[in-house]
Amino acid sequence: MLVLGVETSCDETGVAVYDSDRGLLAHRLYSQVAIHAEYGGVVPELASRDHIRKSLPLIEEVLAASGIKGNDLDAIAYTAGPGLIGALMVGASLSRALAFGWGIPVIGVHHMEGHLLAPMLEEKPPAFPFVALLVSGGHTLLVGVEGIGRYSILGESLDDAAGEAFDKAAKMLDLPYPGGPALARLAEAGDIDRFRFPRPMTDRPGLDFSFSGLKTFTLNTVNEHTLDGPLPEPQTMADIACAFQEAVAQTLAIKCRRALKQTGYKRLVIAGGVSANRRLRQVLQSELARFGASLFYARQEFCTDNGAMIAYAGCQRLMAGQRDDDSVQVKARWPLDTLPPLN
Repeated sequence: MLVLGVETSCDETGVAVYDSDRGLLAHRLYSQVAIHAEYGGVVPELASRDHIRKSLPLIEEVLAASGIKGNDLDAIAYTAGPGLIGALMVGASLSRALAFGWGIPVIGVHHMEGHLLAPMLEEKPPAFPFVALLVSGGHTLLVGVEGIGRYSILGESLDDAAGEAFDKAAKMLDLPYPGGPALARLAEAGDIDRFRFPRPMTDRPGLDFSFSGLKTFTLNTVNEHTLDGPLPEPQTMADIACAFQEAVAQTLAIKCRRALKQTGYKRLVIAGGVSANRRLRQVLQSELARFGASLFYARQEFCTDNGAMIAYAGCQRLMAGQRDDDSVQVKARWPLDTLPPLN
């Protein structure tokens, strides 16, 4: 089955063509970072307008790179949620219009299921079952995965997602947008032993997360070490960034270890934008090696939002016979564990 995938949930326009026999044929991604940098965060209206400008040219480019025409496709998959409603509507409307014109079926894909399945695009994909840590700017979830659509939520953030906490800590240090990657780069110059930040909610049982207290601790540390200027001196800023990153990584690792122990699974998948963080990968790799578990993640370009993961996830559901009706439905919020399993 030959599927076009379209991702427009937030601030990146991703398009890809996936073939169930040959794998990923082509993909393109346009990031809106430069547009939103002036405002220090995503402006939904600007995001929607830019998706309108970029989606169709990217689709044409990907089809050309794949060596196919639109009427060669068997189906279109698009991100139906969760995400920004205006941005989602762009991808949904365009995908449905093209599918109608080409006379092919269409399916709306859950954005986080796309992330969860992104490691399946790698040469050595994980086998089911596994525990998935979905960690991004909008979500932090631990999920028990028995198969596609067979998901159980083991734990989630009670406040900010980990990626959101990274961005807010970056703002405290006056780092440029996007804040998470900027903080990670600064942390590389930090002394890991100078500060020890708390590992929130690890002193009690359970698999839920909370990063609000860690943000407050970070802000207090910044203020305590700010003397004459608006910010601490450069080395102290790097040390604070390092301590914050280490606290998040260790917290996530502790919860992942608990989830693996609880389920009895020996495979952990990490997905979403924060899964690209090198320190997180190092900490998890070390933690899992202690009890013989394996770590899986997507290549760097497929950690953030992309069309390839949507094309793949959509293809799996389409091959199982799932289709959407004629109505256009997008969802700003959409619980992952409400998805139907594959037949």
